Amino acid sequence: MATPIGNARDITLRALDTLAAADLILCEDTRVTSKLMRIHGLHRPLMPYHDHNAARVRPEILARLAAGAVIALVSDAGTPLVSDPGYKLVAEAVAAGIPVTTLPGASSVLAGLTLAALPTDRFLFAGFLPAKTTARRDALDELSATRASLVFLESAQRLAEMLADAAAVLGPRPAAVCREMTKLFEEVRRAPLDALARHYAEAGPPKGEVVVVIGPPAADAGPSAGDLDAALRAELAHAGPSAAAARVAAALGLPKRQVYARAMALKAEP
Repeated sequence: MATPIGNARDITLRALDTLAAADLILCEDTRVTSKLMRIHGLHRPLMPYHDHNAARVRPEILARLAAGAVIALVSDAGTPLVSDPGYKLVAEAVAAGIPVTTLPGASSVLAGLTLAALPTDRFLFAGFLPAKTTARRDALDELSATRASLVFLESAQRLAEMLADAAAVLGPRPAAVCREMTKLFEEVRRAPLDALARHYAEAGPPKGEVVVVIGPPAADAGPSAGDLDAALRAELAHAGPSAAAARVAAALGLPKRQVYARAMALKAEP
């Protein structure tokens, strides 16, 4: 049986029982997992399983599972398979008829969502955004009309740039930066996107792992076609279609691609 287990200081009793009974424990970094094992007095074989060796060692792991071994998959932090290695192993184990279960533990995504003070009835986890500004803004633009809270993981070093791009594309939506979820130095900062961008640009990168939660677009019916055209014509009077579309999209909470297409249509009118 394959069992993904979150590696956290608030590990469950069920997870500890499973680790104690496992024939093998797969981990991103054996040094990290060995500390967990020592704390709880556990002594089981550890084996690295990460993005760099997964393709090579997966056949061996699947063979051992097929032979009846109990194998646990542990992440360094958070929940395995959520932006962590393991998806292909679980998919191939399921395809081979090998039973797989999960032992839920700490999840930075869900912890951040519950502490952000933003709507939780509908949310979209979008992982990491692209590292480059143009690609990042394009990705945010695709998500801009999603009627749900948006949840991202982000590098502390890129946080200020990501927040600035989000503010430019999505406007001053309410948001929260959640740091070190479920850990000793847990911290949540709540403010509109533009204010958060200014704060981290001035304060510098925070320490630890970061989750960003952004509220959904306003619940009203949104601007009419006439409102959109009026706003675009005003911007097109002194700016090109791209710049005009960017400003109007941010102001009205509309996808930039949609607004740009309309700006080009208006520009082509006699």
